[in-house]
Amino acid sequence: MSLVYLKVIGCGDAFGSGGRLNTCFYVKTETSKFLIDCGASSLPGLKHHGININDIDAIVISHFHGDHYGGVPFLLLDAAIHGRKKKMQIISPPGGKDRISALLDLLYPGTSVLEKLNVDFLEYAADKVLKLEHFNLWALPVIHSEKALPHGIRIEISDKVIAYSGDTSWTDTLLALSDRADIFICECNFFGTQVKGHMNYLELEMRLPEFSCKRMLLTHFDQEMLEKLDQLKVGYLSDGFELMT
Repeated sequence: MSLVYLKVIGCGDAFGSGGRLNTCFYVKTETSKFLIDCGASSLPGLKHHGININDIDAIVISHFHGDHYGGVPFLLLDAAIHGRKKKMQIISPPGGKDRISALLDLLYPGTSVLEKLNVDFLEYAADKVLKLEHFNLWALPVIHSEKALPHGIRIEISDKVIAYSGDTSWTDTLLALSDRADIFICECNFFGTQVKGHMNYLELEMRLPEFSCKRMLLTHFDQEMLEKLDQLKVGYLSDGFELMT
């Protein structure tokens, strides 16, 4: 039986509601260490928790919004400055290399960060299993801003499964994505407000009996959600939260 450790570096929304950092989940297994999403505030968050950037083997990106991948340029710059030689994989929807290269050129023009690093850019395709050295990844399209190429992610590590909704409003895809998962991290941006592309708690609560995951944890809260934590019937994340499964 494998052991999987999860630490929440950030679980906030795009606006840092409640002072929470942007989305970044650090996962450590017996054979690898990787991030699920790497929002703009991830580098200081990782350093705050004493996590060595050089130890990170991969970054999995759910979609191309700044609070989910905007921290990648800063992490790569840090790695380049400190002479990282170890290969890093960046796994994303199609176009990840071009988008990250463009961000680096805008933020740090002339630094040639990618030329100094061994970065392997990989792209997942919807509803196809991507078999990697340390885990398998299955991505499914979800309902969010189309140009950001939003996906939910299911990661299989030996006999353990971590599923993550990414940013999305309700879709039955979440049931397949989280099917019997050990952990399902589900975005729930709002409590009752309905906004296309994001979940609200009142709708999710009605759907809870349909899920088969072993444990659901909510994330990506706005201020209203933070003020109604005592009304939630589901577990939820906070920055610094950790668990072993």
